[in-house]
Amino acid sequence: MEFKEIISRRRSTRKFLATTVEREKLQRILDAAMVAPTSRNTRSTRFFVVQDKATLERMSQMRDYGSAFMKDAAAAIVVAGDRQTTDLWIDNCAIAATTIQLAVVDEGLASCWVHVNDRPRLKDEPEGAKADDYLRSLLGIPAHYGILCAVALGYSDYEPKPLPEYEGEERVKWL
Repeated sequence: MEFKEIISRRRSTRKFLATTVEREKLQRILDAAMVAPTSRNTRSTRFFVVQDKATLERMSQMRDYGSAFMKDAAAAIVVAGDRQTTDLWIDNCAIAATTIQLAVVDEGLASCWVHVNDRPRLKDEPEGAKADDYLRSLLGIPAHYGILCAVALGYSDYEPKPLPEYEGEERVKWL
């Protein structure tokens, strides 16, 4: 698949078929993420792959908004960064998570980014329990890893609407 096609096909997908994703595809996705750029080549990003349906169901409960669909995903890749290695772990994780989403498309799959970092578990309690603490406990992620997001993925169960037309000068200024 051409890069331009991968970019245009990448969409946030929250409905998945009940089909297992082949381990080889997951490995190729991870291989792409592991060569994503990092600040000063620190390679601080860590990946936690979840395929167990019971664990995905529990992950879907990390927040009372925006994560429920994860229970139907075939897998999720939690993207975390080693805070002891660099203060730019969030940037490194964001680059890797984006690479994951593009690699997912290249493998014929679909995905959706679920934000974790410092998000409250309950929307009405923004200063309450945090999604990252919930995932850290559930998955046994060490305290020195900051968790940016989880990328839920699988085979898509729907055809997304086309993207809106390019806004031109509203979003891009030529100087």
